[in-house]
Amino acid sequence: MELKTYWRIVRAGWIWILVGVLLGVGGAAAWYAVQKPVYTADASGFLSAAAASSSSGGDTGAALIADNLAKSKVKSYIDVGTWRSVANRVIEDLDLSVQPESLVRSVSITNPVDTVNIAVQASASTPEGARDIAQAWVRAMATEIESLETQNGGNAVVRLVPGDSAQLPLAPSSPNLRLALALGAVIGLVLGSAVAAIRYMFDRRIRSAEAIEKETGQVVVGSIPLERSFSTSHRLIPLDGVASGDRAKYFRVAEAMRELRTNIQFMDVDNPPRVIVVTSPLPGDGKSTTSANLAITLAANGQRVILIDGDLRRPMVASIFALVEGVGLTDVLAGRADFEDVAQPVGTGGNLFVLGAGTLPPNPSEVLGSARMQRLLAHLSKDATVIVDAPPLLPVTDAAVLTHSADGAIIVGSVGKTTVETLQKALQSLHRAGGRCLGVVINRVPVRGRGKGYYDYRYIGDYASTPQAERQPDPLRTDAGTGNDAMAGAITAVASPSEVPVEPGRRSRREMRG
Repeated sequence: MELKTYWRIVRAGWIWILVGVLLGVGGAAAWYAVQKPVYTADASGFLSAAAASSSSGGDTGAALIADNLAKSKVKSYIDVGTWRSVANRVIEDLDLSVQPESLVRSVSITNPVDTVNIAVQASASTPEGARDIAQAWVRAMATEIESLETQNGGNAVVRLVPGDSAQLPLAPSSPNLRLALALGAVIGLVLGSAVAAIRYMFDRRIRSAEAIEKETGQVVVGSIPLERSFSTSHRLIPLDGVASGDRAKYFRVAEAMRELRTNIQFMDVDNPPRVIVVTSPLPGDGKSTTSANLAITLAANGQRVILIDGDLRRPMVASIFALVEGVGLTDVLAGRADFEDVAQPVGTGGNLFVLGAGTLPPNPSEVLGSARMQRLLAHLSKDATVIVDAPPLLPVTDAAVLTHSADGAIIVGSVGKTTVETLQKALQSLHRAGGRCLGVVINRVPVRGRGKGYYDYRYIGDYASTPQAERQPDPLRTDAGTGNDAMAGAITAVASPSEVPVEPGRRSRREMRG
């Protein structure tokens, strides 16, 4: 798994990771609240040999022998501290009402390396209790050791001398709040990350163009960013295709549609598609909005465009453009009206015409697959680019039937909604009908946040606010003439860099090369 995959998991599942950490910290705090505090006190003593106490100050050899004797004895007497007899002496001394076994478990006996010291660490529910047990335990061990040394009637060779009294603990040693919270946070982080990773691996919803191309083998021809200002009644980019001034908020969508337009035009430079079906796997993926904005973008480029509402079940195109409904495609196919009578012009350029669905028939699939529909599309595509907004592929077969009579279909899928499986089933339905998929368009791509997948211009404000008078002409536009003339003008402009104005204080490319 690559590093960027981990980063995607974190970005996609950060909420689960955060929830895991919060739950871990909360659980640790709850555990700490119900735990009884435990206080720990330390006391110590040292083992003294009788030879050391009776020797004179100048007898160094006798003192050394006594010290070695104490060191050899101290290791044996560490185990004495865990005897029941020692615990019973402490119980009698402090008048405790506990069992010797439980008291032994609350005491730890150690011997620091290379010393004759014996350290006693006692735990209790109160600071005073821990202090008293630690001191009493040292006294009890001293009595027990003396009893062992004199049990044969002789003098004690070594004895345990109690040291300083134990200090009263100021804070509980257990539970440790900081440690509990840290462990809870770590455990919550691990569990939250595991949940995020599992959800990411089993999440089959489309998130990126790379995933679509890898899973389906289809090229992604467009990525339309999420525009939150779009609503049911208002979801079109400006009709002239220019998103500037107060319309700059549509710049991302307008630029994405221009990219889609360019990709469509260069699918086959010599024979670009003339009849394009726009569909989706399931309802709600934004196919109608995409087809409407694509028609606007093509018309703004100087092409003659005809947008047909081929969804004879739930038509949306007329309502999107706020046009007259009730007459349209079915009336033309039935011979009740001519195309010129029911096609409604949109915009001021005279390049875009919208043909509504008309009266809804009881057999939409048969109507869309009829010979009259094929002849109508062939006739209209002679001097215009025809875009057909078709129903979804999976619920009904209308779109597959339409694509058989068109140059191909564009399938629109929504990020975070359309799954890879539904997209694959839609492609299978299209291929079974003999249709051609021109590419996939991913819609509602987030531009920021955890699901960000759309990378726009960093200087979007400068581009979007450029005055109309200063804006350079689009080389692909054909407003002033034919497409070849416009392209030739663009090539001439590029071939003559010396005529391009240079900002003050900057050198042209020719000067830099010189």
